[in-house]
Amino acid sequence: MTSPVTTPVWRTSPAATAGVGVGVVLLALGLLAGRADVALLGVPLAFGALWSGRPGAPRQERPATPTDALLSAPDQPAAAGELTADLRLHPPPGAELVHVRVAAPGHRPVEVVVPARERSLPLRLSAVRTGPQPTFHADLRGYGAGGTTIEDPLSATAPDRLVLPAAMPLGRVPLPQRLRGLTGPHTSRRLGDGSELRDVHPFTPGDQVRRIDWRTTARRSPDLDELYVRRTYATAEATVVLVLDSRDDVGPDLSTWRGSGPQRVDEPTSLDLARHAAASVASALVDGGDRVGLEDLGRRRRPLPPAAGKRHLRRLLHALALSRPVGTPGRRLRPPQLPADAFVYVFTTALDDEPLTLVRYWRETGHGVVVIDTLPDVRPARGEHMRIAWRITRMEREDRLARLRAEGVPVVRWAGSARDTAPARLEALAVAALRHRAPAGVGR
Repeated sequence: MTSPVTTPVWRTSPAATAGVGVGVVLLALGLLAGRADVALLGVPLAFGALWSGRPGAPRQERPATPTDALLSAPDQPAAAGELTADLRLHPPPGAELVHVRVAAPGHRPVEVVVPARERSLPLRLSAVRTGPQPTFHADLRGYGAGGTTIEDPLSATAPDRLVLPAAMPLGRVPLPQRLRGLTGPHTSRRLGDGSELRDVHPFTPGDQVRRIDWRTTARRSPDLDELYVRRTYATAEATVVLVLDSRDDVGPDLSTWRGSGPQRVDEPTSLDLARHAAASVASALVDGGDRVGLEDLGRRRRPLPPAAGKRHLRRLLHALALSRPVGTPGRRLRPPQLPADAFVYVFTTALDDEPLTLVRYWRETGHGVVVIDTLPDVRPARGEHMRIAWRITRMEREDRLARLRAEGVPVVRWAGSARDTAPARLEALAVAALRHRAPAGVGR
């Protein structure tokens, strides 16, 4: 919200001044030349401008209420795609028109003239970027009767909005080989309550009576000397940690990488793509009943521990939206500690070696890892020195990703046209891992 201005300033408009001047000139010329018709042409112009500025018209002595404006927006974080706000106008008595000019960073301003009455103007803005985003700025000016008086411009600015990342529908996604927990949506390798049959076994102390297979018992032990039970595989849940590399926030334009120019609002940056990919993976996992945590490499703060449920998903999306580069990140002395048997998704641009060093460490400690490449498609550079610098940087990045693939780490690109094929790529990795994890004798 904005604080309204309480000191109104009304002045004679240039149109009124010009009308008086033209009228006086015509009247003087008509009198000097002896032309009554010319003199009569100037009379309505002069007297009309003076009559509009009579007492009671909006001037300095008018009631102390200017054209108040209030830009309000919902308090909740906004979803990606569209931002909304309401511009409420409160014109003073005596005003006839209000000229409104609404602008937003990176968008063309819109101007409109409306009758001077209390009204609410809905504002909408398309939003491709995520995270904290500036929204609307409105400039207003009131006009008195006949446009002869004009108000000094007033401004109203809407607060910044936090835009949450949207989630892309995904199918199966890769999960850890070892599942944890006493219950969950997946079939584990240990005995317990579940739906997947393991075998039929003689009854032992501790077996549940409802598990007795009477048909097998009648076939193998007609005298009921021994009972047989159906044993199943227990169900369990997966633990996944999303590792977001928020140290870089680069766009397709190389000239903005040095921070010398603003990034376009209609082009997602690497961090926007990382938020979108992480939100998609998190939504797929939470909808499947798994536990998801979040680790931010760009900020030294307590990570978001793994949990499940829709409320935890909202916390994840809010934490993803707040992630951003903060100064120059220091080098980590030790890798972040992850829960045992957790699967790791790393969202990075791979512009340096640090996140890939962490990937190798987690692989050596037994964690499954998938790397999501979030560098946007870079446009051709301008200038010879910039082309050479980008060529070297691109080759180093490609070498890092090629070494990861050679070591058996899946790399999925999440930018440009490759983003549309990313869900199919993740599902193929999940199906391959599921076949490898399936217990012997269990069909998939």
